[in-house]
Amino acid sequence: MKSITSRENPVFKELKLLATSSQARRKAARTLLDGVHLCQVYLDQVGLPTLCVVGEDSLAQQEVLAIVERCEAARVQCLVFPQPMYQMLSQVEHGVGLLFVVDTPRAEMPGRLSRSAVLLDNLQDPGNLGSILRSAAAAGIEYIFCSKGTAFAWSPKVLRAGMGAHFSLHIFENVDLQKLIDTAAIPVLATSSHAEHRIYDVDLSGSVAWLFGHEGQGVAEELLAAASRRVSIPHLGPVESLNVAASAAVCFFEQVRQKTAH
Repeated sequence: MKSITSRENPVFKELKLLATSSQARRKAARTLLDGVHLCQVYLDQVGLPTLCVVGEDSLAQQEVLAIVERCEAARVQCLVFPQPMYQMLSQVEHGVGLLFVVDTPRAEMPGRLSRSAVLLDNLQDPGNLGSILRSAAAAGIEYIFCSKGTAFAWSPKVLRAGMGAHFSLHIFENVDLQKLIDTAAIPVLATSSHAEHRIYDVDLSGSVAWLFGHEGQGVAEELLAAASRRVSIPHLGPVESLNVAASAAVCFFEQVRQKTAH
């Protein structure tokens, strides 16, 4: 285990750039996993990180120490920073004090849509994106396609909101959703408050692709026009619409209900 105490250290500077710049994360094809839960899930489901980073105050915590020792035993480089320096890398206030640096997974783009999937058009909020990924993984949906304007799926904020869901998904970014929809072998469903069909009245027992859009503007008109069907989520209260992450969860688990009923 190596201790670094200078802010001028090149490794620290590189880590700080990864922690604060989405452009740097994309360019390096690496990201940061912040916290014990994400690091533990990564070890259990994916494998070893590129680098293990810990705040010196956190070494007294048994759950942190156990992960650090596991990394050291596998010859993963482990770095210890004084707490003020560590806090410059973490976006979690009062966090546990453990970070992994990992390579961003690269999945092979399928030729066409043939299995249940989620299509995200210009979704902006990292929390919403992470929540949708978490719900999709829980519902057994493995494929996520993000348009160019959608938030970076592997940012620390999205990863925290996803709670480890990323590692059981195939996530594709900068996707031409129009082309994907036009060549889809399965129905593409978009939610709309003005749709004639409720999700509860549509057959979801097979594979479908769910299309969701920007938090305020919704799905682009050309994509809506290309969708196989628009469906609505009925509600009783005096609200115009649901949050996009809540809408997605309702849709996914109505599909789960129908699949398990059959």
